[in-house]
Amino acid sequence: EFPDRFFDVGICESHAVAFAAGQAKAGMRPIVDIYSTFLQRSFDQVFQEVALQNLPVTFMMDRAGLTGPDGPTHHGVFDIGYMRLFPNMAVMAPGDAVDLREMVDFAIELGSPCSIRYPKCNAVEIEGERQPVELGKSEVFHWGHDGMIVACGTLLRECLQAAQTLREEGLDVGVVNVRFIKPLDAEVMRRVLAESQFVVTVEEGQLMTGFGSALLEFANDEGLSATHVRRLGLPDRFVEHGERGELLAELKLDATGIVRTCRELADGEVTVGSHSTAAAK
Repeated sequence: EFPDRFFDVGICESHAVAFAAGQAKAGMRPIVDIYSTFLQRSFDQVFQEVALQNLPVTFMMDRAGLTGPDGPTHHGVFDIGYMRLFPNMAVMAPGDAVDLREMVDFAIELGSPCSIRYPKCNAVEIEGERQPVELGKSEVFHWGHDGMIVACGTLLRECLQAAQTLREEGLDVGVVNVRFIKPLDAEVMRRVLAESQFVVTVEEGQLMTGFGSALLEFANDEGLSATHVRRLGLPDRFVEHGERGELLAELKLDATGIVRTCRELADGEVTVGSHSTAAAK
């Protein structure tokens, strides 16, 4: 629609970020679209040129999560940790295509740095009435009396499928669509932590410094117990090539794996609070 507003800087991620910062300083609202794994190369520019200056640059982090046959060099699994470090930076994780469209419009109007992580897979849309995107607000699909699944971004559909299966079995498990990793929805997260028998966080990224870690930090800062929180995500190793669905199943991040984890927690078969998913091989 606006071909004169598109700039291809080539394979030079650090320049792309600095270039966008200059545009933002001149009053524009640039969008920087880079693979999650390659935005790592411009960490210093994100810090010095964008976050420190509090400039309205939107980072669209493509291929966030597992990229299947592209392998460990292209899996975008570190961005949650390195983007939430920066003051002034909002970090968003859309749960589906509906979220993604709204978040792009929201980001352009925000007036400060933000990042949006989205996966390498076909876009899905969650059916039903949806809540509008608001800064630091999550979306609650269902409050569960027995437990809560807190979905961070790309695996929302799997979490909803898992919760439906569990409810059919008589275990009332709710689902929260996080939307904002930073700032966290303090009101909803307090209730999740205080009222749930168990909490399972699900993210397509490294557990270390990831969303689950952010929730545990929040609990600690708020003086809330988090011994009933179980994190699902990627363990402390590099994940090899493979079809995305197969990798998710191996890591217990598909609906079947999430159901199994919730059942174990409800039955008291595992120790909550420990690292989840496949052990390092």
